[in-house]
Amino acid sequence: MMKVVLKVALHDDRIQTKAMKVISGFSGVESLSVDKKDQKFTFIGDIDPVKVVRKLEKLCHVEIVSVGPAKEEKKEEPKIEEKKKDEKELIAELLKTNEAYYYHMRMAQSYPYHCYRTVEEGHNGCVIC
Repeated sequence: MMKVVLKVALHDDRIQTKAMKVISGFSGVESLSVDKKDQKFTFIGDIDPVKVVRKLEKLCHVEIVSVGPAKEEKKEEPKIEEKKKDEKELIAELLKTNEAYYYHMRMAQSYPYHCYRTVEEGHNGCVIC
């Protein structure tokens, strides 16, 4: 397994989708990720990066940034402690939510109305008196 990082000149979303289709079309590609800000594609799999670059050069300018073994990065997730809220804060939050819901439902109600058409209003209406 190899991890390959490519710098790709992405001018618009169309080129990005085409490049993703090209890379994902190769057999052996395990995962593919796109960093639009840095204009980088990162893919992991058993694949020759030179073949991928040759295919992508038909679409846009491509540079190989790095090629190396795929490592599973172990990231420690920061523990987020939930703050306990007072009862007054909870009640105030529930009241705000209820008011917003009530207002939305009140405005969303539509009152039924009836429309009557006479014969004269029709485009083929003919009245003989």
